[in-house]
Amino acid sequence: MSEGGFESLYPFLYAKDSDVAAVLAEVRRSTEEKAQEIVELRRTMAERYGDRLVECAEAMARSFTAGGRLFTFGNGGSSSDAQAVTQLFCRPAPGYRPLPAISLTNDIAVVTALSNDVGFEVVFARQIAAWGRGGDIALGLSTSGGSANVLHAFDEASRRGLLTVGFAGYQGGKMAEAGTIDYLFVVPSSSVHRIQEAQTTAYHVLWELTQRALAAAPA
Repeated sequence: MSEGGFESLYPFLYAKDSDVAAVLAEVRRSTEEKAQEIVELRRTMAERYGDRLVECAEAMARSFTAGGRLFTFGNGGSSSDAQAVTQLFCRPAPGYRPLPAISLTNDIAVVTALSNDVGFEVVFARQIAAWGRGGDIALGLSTSGGSANVLHAFDEASRRGLLTVGFAGYQGGKMAEAGTIDYLFVVPSSSVHRIQEAQTTAYHVLWELTQRALAAAPA
């Protein structure tokens, strides 16, 4: 980003006759405001989806117990979150059960081949078609809830009998209207930053609840 771009975002840092104390006070106010916003969003998510997260975790635990695998996907920052979910499930901290999980954003050869030869909207759906089977889990993330390739992946996963789990922001976008997502968790915010922060908390809670459900299940 150009210096002019930064200046438009943080004008108080570029004031010619800036008062250091005033600048620091503004930075503190802005930081506290953002911290309070994410705290409130997490509280809202807990109140709105606490029971659904438990229900979803129990369904995922049943899938893993039956030999199911987790496939994750998303674009941009949500791609990084998809990879983080995979890492969380398949390589957890010591003392937790590793679970089979694959991020569909990881194989750049497959992603670029499908994008070039067919279209970017199918980069996840084609992989679900190739690898997914009934009883597996498809977990997709989108801040807008309107990513075409994420929606196509859920369509394919639903047709094939996979358990579908979605994370979205705003009001859920097209993901809320699709009818192909068994468990959808919507962060009610228009800030991409706060959405992704709250989604990170939610999928960590989902992982922990899944681990607990597996530990409580009969051998």
